[in-house]
Formats: sequence, structure tokens, C-alpha cells
Amino acid sequence: MELRHLRYFVAVAEELHFGRAAARLHMAQPPLSQQIRALEEEIGARLFARSSRSVRLTPAGAAFLPEARGVLERVEAAARLARRVERGEAGELMVGYMNPVMDACLCRALVVFRRERPDVDLRLRELSTPAQLDELRAGRLDIAFIRFVRNVRDLRGLSTRLVAREPYVLALPEGHPLAAREVAPLAEAARLPLILFPRANLPALYDDIVMALRRAAGSEGPDGPELHIAQEVTGKHAALALVAAGLGASLVPASAADWTRRGVVLRPLSPGLPAVEMAAAWRADGLSAAAGELARLTARGLEEEQEAAG
Repeated sequence: MELRHLRYFVAVAEELHFGRAAARLHMAQPPLSQQIRALEEEIGARLFARSSRSVRLTPAGAAFLPEARGVLERVEAAARLARRVERGEAGELMVGYMNPVMDACLCRALVVFRRERPDVDLRLRELSTPAQLDELRAGRLDIAFIRFVRNVRDLRGLSTRLVAREPYVLALPEGHPLAAREVAPLAEAARLPLILFPRANLPALYDDIVMALRRAAGSEGPDGPELHIAQEVTGKHAALALVAAGLGASLVPASAADWTRRGVVLRPLSPGLPAVEMAAAWRADGLSAAAGELARLTARGLEEEQEAAG
């Protein structure tokens, strides 16, 4: 039995006239009559009582009609849902993110996304960049919002879109001498006890930061003094808590200013550090419409800044 047989049956049952049903179906009457007879043979029951003057449903046909309509309605509903998922208007979207991306741009994009696509079931998971890349490749994330480092081999097989760029600022304990400066010199920041993320999390970025700090401090050579890494923590909030406790200073994205931390002062730094860059990442073999729209919304602020800059 095929869906077209059900459509033929329903048309005849609603018209109770083979000629009108054939016209409605845009087909000739003889093939329609043949298909109805074939359906009756397959079912093993007579669905219509025919005479030269009328067509009416048999009891078997009357019982079959709501079931046939139900099947066709469910098929159409399934097709509508598939089309909506294809357009990114429904379905489930698995999203990985790290906190700096959420603060910098993802939180605002989510407000718009939820308003415009309320039937998309968002599943958000906070993970480090390496963990997001692992989950992305394993198919457990549809899109990841990561700390972006250029020319990193870990991104092979993935596509990326830059969504945010911001400078690092220096987080200092309240009352620290550098807190009185409008802009903290990078050379002086490099000589402070520092709270950084573990190198294993993002080796290339860590090395770039350390090199920039050593360069600013005039200690690039092998005989120069090493940086004082007082603590290593995963996460901006933990770093700020340790700064407030007086264990050192920390480099955090400028969007950390959105969070007020008692006992911590944020100061811009003189140039020299790499920018904080964040990106959407997905498997290179495909990006769903919903994931693509979330990436677009997340990158909107950066694109507007670039357009304004000329």
C-alpha cells in the first residue's frame, strides 16, 4: 500500500463521485477506479458500494476513512516538521561555549535567537575550547563557541567564523599601585605575580601571551628573568576571585567589565598582547540552518564594528 492509494481513497470518499475525485486528483477516471479496486483487493475489504447512479462508503470504508486521513495528516505533519528543521525553525541545537564568548557576544545573540526561533530546543554546554572541539568532532555538538587561535592544527577538519575580538585588560587587587594608572604599562604588568590559564588548555595562545609579556619586560633572551606565574586557573571568574584575594594580577578579556567583582580593579593595558579572539566552529562537512543563524547573530556586533571602522 502506498500513500497515493490513501489519497485516492480519501478523495473518492469525500466526493462520493469518481469523476469529481479524478478531476480533483488531476488524473483520468479509469486509472483511479483501477487503483481503488487494487486497494480493496490488498486490504481484503470492499470500501465503496457502486451503482450506475451513486457511490457510497461501505461500513468497512467508513471505518477506514478516519484512519486513512490520520495517516495522511501525520505524514504531512512530519514533512512540515522536516522542512522547519531544514530551515532552522525547529528541532534541537547542541551548543558548546566558553564563558568569555558568552559574556562578549553569545548572551545577546541568544536573546534574539530565542525570540525569532522559539521552537528550536537549545542545549547549552559550558566547556573548555579543547573539550568543545572533541565534542564537535564526536557529533555531540552542532556548533562550538571557542577561544580562537590562528594557524592551530587542532582546527583541521573544522570551519570557523570569527564572532568577537576584544583586548585583554589587567585585573588588579583593589589598592594596588597600578590601579591608580589610567592605562597599565605592559612592561610593569609582566613583572607582577600573574594568574593565568594552564598552558595545556591553549598552548599556542599561552605561548603568544608569555612571549609578549617577556618582550615587554625586556626578558626575551635565555638569560632574562622568567615571568612569575603565581597560579593557574581555568576560568575568568576563578581568576578574578584569586585577584580579589591578593594572590596576583590576571589578564582577562575586556568584557569582564560586565561583571562587578568586589576587591578587583580592571585597567586597560598598553599595546603588545594578542587580541582575545573568539569564533564559532563547526564540522566542515556541514552546518545546519539553525547553527548558522546563531553564528550569524553572534558575529553581528563584530561585523558592525568592522563596518563602522571603514
